[in-house]
Amino acid sequence: MFAAALRPASFAARAAARPVRSAVVRALSTTAVRRSEHPPPPQLFGEGAKPGEIPTDLNQSTGLERLQVLGALEGVEVFDLNPLDSSRIGTLADPIKVFSLEPERIVGCTGSPAESHELLWFNLTREKNRRCPECGSVYALDFQGSEHAHEHAH
Repeated sequence: MFAAALRPASFAARAAARPVRSAVVRALSTTAVRRSEHPPPPQLFGEGAKPGEIPTDLNQSTGLERLQVLGALEGVEVFDLNPLDSSRIGTLADPIKVFSLEPERIVGCTGSPAESHELLWFNLTREKNRRCPECGSVYALDFQGSEHAHEHAH
């Protein structure tokens, strides 16, 4: 409805001049499970605020931010915000493992003990362990995702 208000008047005139197509009749199939038995899934887009109101995070958040807001409402921490193990320095033989559901992850190192140097960010992949250029700690990706999650069917 809002998008229609943004269209030029000539668009509405052209739309009204188009012939009305007849509805196609399709046979409906029934299922054993009724829709009312399952709650609808959470929506990726908020409904927005009503006119004259200030929107809340729940009203206007979208995407990953909305996922985080909905998780907080349910008491679930969606993202792992715990710091990496900084009680030791990772070595090539015993690197610090970084859990990931993706084949690549951005890692921040503050040294060992924690906060012993400035925060340094680097990319960590499944193929290669990374060493912090400041403290020398080695990190390895502990990939737990699906091997073929990023492949597309053609």
